[in-house]
Amino acid sequence: MMYDSIWDKQHEECGVIGIFDKTLDIPRYLYWGLFALQHRGQESGGIALTDGHDIHTYRGMGLISTVFEKGVPEDLGGHIGIGHVRYSTTGSNNPRNIQPLAVYSSFGQIALAHNGNLTNTRELREELDASGVTFQTTMDTELIVNLISRSRQNTIVERIKESMNRIQGAFSIVAMTKDRLYGIRDAYGFRPLCIGRTTTGGWVIASETCGLDALGATFVRDVQPGEVVEISEDGVKSYFYGKADRKQVCSFEYIYFARPDSVIDGQDIYQARLNMGKEMWNETQYDADLVISVPDSGNTAAIGYSMASGIPFNHGLIKNRYMGRTFIKPNQKERELAVRMKLNVVKSVVQGKRIVMVDDSIVRGTTSGIICKMLREAGAREVYMCVSAPPIMYSCFYGIDTSVRKELIASALSVEEIRKYIGVDKLHFISIDGLCRAIPGIPKEDLCLACFNNDYPTDIPVTNEEGEKYALE
Repeated sequence: MMYDSIWDKQHEECGVIGIFDKTLDIPRYLYWGLFALQHRGQESGGIALTDGHDIHTYRGMGLISTVFEKGVPEDLGGHIGIGHVRYSTTGSNNPRNIQPLAVYSSFGQIALAHNGNLTNTRELREELDASGVTFQTTMDTELIVNLISRSRQNTIVERIKESMNRIQGAFSIVAMTKDRLYGIRDAYGFRPLCIGRTTTGGWVIASETCGLDALGATFVRDVQPGEVVEISEDGVKSYFYGKADRKQVCSFEYIYFARPDSVIDGQDIYQARLNMGKEMWNETQYDADLVISVPDSGNTAAIGYSMASGIPFNHGLIKNRYMGRTFIKPNQKERELAVRMKLNVVKSVVQGKRIVMVDDSIVRGTTSGIICKMLREAGAREVYMCVSAPPIMYSCFYGIDTSVRKELIASALSVEEIRKYIGVDKLHFISIDGLCRAIPGIPKEDLCLACFNNDYPTDIPVTNEEGEKYALE
């Protein structure tokens, strides 16, 4: 598995957007929308467009600004397009794995992009292999598009519904034909997907509301779990292929993945993170002089902790925003140098003070230990750490690049052992109940908490002896 060796974070794997509008410059608006969703994937990106007859894809490695550094395609006059940004776990340098994917079928071309992860990829791939499908990528997205294109149902909607009932796991999908746009969400609602209206009367489907805001579109509603939304010249139609017995929205969307200015399933992300900080104050009551955050993911929860406690908040760590993801050998000296290149301590802010440092999560614990060392070198008297995610003890199978379980520090060590390992004076992880109270817009039973409590809402793939997940990207 490939992960960011510098930054001890889990990663969202994808962001998607689709636009249906006869007035807008579709390529340019897809470009802007993907910019707004760039936090959901930074390794590759692409768009698919139709001229009314054929679907054309434009894809490349890197940030959206790099993929389209020569400009977006302007030679097509179509009114439908989809886009995708991607973070991968393996095979990231293979251009074949860039989405959207487009294939030919008996009903014409279809292009598709998806966010999430299927849990029955092995069975589906074996079945499609046996039926003569030659796979060009290592993505489960290719399984989905092949199931739809090979279905014998009479209409595209029926083909989609049949295919969705065959795949298991987490997925939010945008798809298109030459004259229709589709938005599809899995039956549990693991991954977010919403619909907005453009100022010119068109429609946008996006992973997050910040993607709508960037285009000046107005939020209409979330795509519901188990729903297929079809947008055409006839308007918007809704179909349901199935619904799980319980909704299971990924709790990490609220902790870390989603942009703080987004709203997911009715819950404001910024307010949820403020609430997490307030809950952590209620659970700790640390006597300290200053609250700081590990930027940027810890910012909002740190402000919430400061608001609830009355302890001043200040910027004790400054982030180098010009340093991209860098893969280095897992050597402690090199890792420490890389963290120091990415973060620096403001000595005048922390010197002589008892610090509450707030971060969103601890995965392996390596980065937290380096930051604590840097704070002490800068003169911090004591360092207390608060984490707005409970201990991550189990792997995610629903579209997050979680380390294999043996690399999750909380799966092997107690909180006290983790505290000693990273070198802080006090360590607190928000409780599961505290986390759920911080997200009042989503009932506790509707949140997926599997990485914290091992309560997986679906069957999960078999893992090998090392705890590595058998799954496609």
